Amino acid sequence: MTAEPVSVGLLYPGHSAEDDFPALEVRLGGRVRLPLVHTSVGEDAHRVDALLDLGGPDRLAEGAGRLAESRPDSIMWACTSGSFVFGWDGAREQVDRLADLLGKPASSTSIAFVEAARALGLSRVAVAASYPEDVAGRFVEFLGHGGIEVVGWGFRDIVTAAEVGTLGRDEVIGLAVDHDHRDAEAVLVPDTAMHSLAWLDDLEAAVGKPVLTANQVTVWEGLRLAGGPTTLPGLGRLFAGASG
Repeated sequence: MTAEPVSVGLLYPGHSAEDDFPALEVRLGGRVRLPLVHTSVGEDAHRVDALLDLGGPDRLAEGAGRLAESRPDSIMWACTSGSFVFGWDGAREQVDRLADLLGKPASSTSIAFVEAARALGLSRVAVAASYPEDVAGRFVEFLGHGGIEVVGWGFRDIVTAAEVGTLGRDEVIGLAVDHDHRDAEAVLVPDTAMHSLAWLDDLEAAVGKPVLTANQVTVWEGLRLAGGPTTLPGLGRLFAGASG
């Protein structure tokens, strides 16, 4: 009798790059399930007040209620800015509430970046952000609280998730290359509104070091929490076995 594939439930705000996830399911031939529920969005803006609303408890609780129907093995709040904007303790409280609601382990993309960096033994990174400067700076601060030193960072000043979702392969690679730093052991590219899962090997080839993207670490963290496979092809060095 074939075992059921591990299921990582995704709470994803709005509509931008959510097609990354079903495409990955197909590529992996059914080894994992990634059921996704769209959480509600007030204003699509990479602005602190809008992001605090985006990741508010009522929006996440409503989405979690619908996600429960998929019976996931773990839950991911698949949003970087809507988690790190709450700060280190606030982001932890956010996912603790989700875990209590569904009775399953839960995390978020921001926390996943820290866990993935630790799994790869990284201590110094560069950040290539699509966000405006003040929002990108909050991600840098969040990483610092997690013990990850940011030796260089840059931003694209894109205000809406919708616009980020239109970035193509070459633009995403260019973002990572442009904001790499010679002292960085890896480049981190936040924002789950950005497509990346099909281009991870290309990203790492262009940069010449590990690249961690939002959608990549979201899937990895969900699988890690659920006890699923974290060694998978075509998903960069994070999934190459270093994380066990």
